Amino acid sequence: MNISKKIKNIIFDLGGVILNIDYQLTSKAFKASGISNFDEIYSQARQNNVFNDFETGEISTNEFRSYLKSFNSKLTDKEIDFAWNSMLLDLPAKRITFLKELKENYRIFLLSNTNEIHVKAFTKYIDKEFGQGLFENLFENHYYSNEIGHRKPNKSAFDYVLAKNGLQANETLFIDDSKQHVEGAKKAKINAALLNKDKEISTLFLDKSL
Repeated sequence: MNISKKIKNIIFDLGGVILNIDYQLTSKAFKASGISNFDEIYSQARQNNVFNDFETGEISTNEFRSYLKSFNSKLTDKEIDFAWNSMLLDLPAKRITFLKELKENYRIFLLSNTNEIHVKAFTKYIDKEFGQGLFENLFENHYYSNEIGHRKPNKSAFDYVLAKNGLQANETLFIDDSKQHVEGAKKAKINAALLNKDKEISTLFLDKSL
């Protein structure tokens, strides 16, 4: 690997980096359920305040569902959860293997913008595929935005992880698939790398600029 010798810690995003996701599947599911303007209120690049509040735990799951029902009152909780979780795909075993190898030489962490509905869904899937408690054993610590009250790209999210674990920003690398989140990490003085779509995490470690 060509990663800089100064890097001692690596913070990973979850969706689009470790867990495969497809935002368009959720968009299609909500459009099929009668919310034709879903793309106007939510996308990977931007989202309105209700989604932000859900990801920081400021509103409950029921309040989130009620908001979506304001676009289609006939939607059931089950239909909303199904559509919302449609973006969550698979977690290739080779990524788990790669992360285990990294853990031998680096302190590794997880920082994800997420919410109660998604956490329940991907935890159930991961426990079934890889055994219960994978993230607890794989990462030194994992941080979900809805639990810590901070979300990317806000500098406070990165500062939170650094402070909780006594990390030095200049010794830390952050990896994400969203440009705005990478820029947010840089504002916290963290080294940051953008993982391009359809690329594996391992390819970044061949980048001599890291």
